[in-house]
Amino acid sequence: VPMVAPGNVQVHVINSTLAKVHWDPVPLKTVRGHLQGYKVYYWKVQSLSRRNRRHVEKKILTFRGNKTFGMLPGLEPFSSYKLNVRVVNGKGEGPASPDKVFKTPEGVPSSPSFLKITNPTLDSLTLEWGSPTHPNGVLTSYTLKFQPINNTHELGPLVEIRIPANESSLILKNLNYSTRYKFYFNAQTSVGSGSQITEEAVTIMDE
Repeated sequence: VPMVAPGNVQVHVINSTLAKVHWDPVPLKTVRGHLQGYKVYYWKVQSLSRRNRRHVEKKILTFRGNKTFGMLPGLEPFSSYKLNVRVVNGKGEGPASPDKVFKTPEGVPSSPSFLKITNPTLDSLTLEWGSPTHPNGVLTSYTLKFQPINNTHELGPLVEIRIPANESSLILKNLNYSTRYKFYFNAQTSVGSGSQITEEAVTIMDE
């Protein structure tokens, strides 16, 4: 098997899901056989928004021939990763380079996990929601937009409310009675807004 590990391994993080890795080629005489390529082993150490350490699944990408760089796609935003590089000949793999740590930046969050509308009164509705399953960063706020829908399914004026990221419920007051409302709800990180969840609810007709 090859005798030495690739040196000078460098990682360039391109965005929240993609990184490029470079390495120096090993001297050909240390390959001790036919150079087939290089393998990059990489794995997620932890999410930076949650401290949960799951079973670590190592991923392997093979770059054929004498390439000295490769792309790592499909990374998770706002996470800490480690990688190493090994040279491969017909017999097997050489030793691993020292582990290199890199971090992906924040991305936009997934949609809130649920939006529930309860306790209708003549002029109010109570909203409850769950934070995104994949925050992909530090949540900065939620945005609620809503508008009335009249009997001919025309949409009325849109109202927008910013809600602090640590809230999980809200009582909406001063609504019209016996009116159907459509709600659009999403979460934000410093990067931008995630995908929205929609829901409809009706205030009651009379007491």
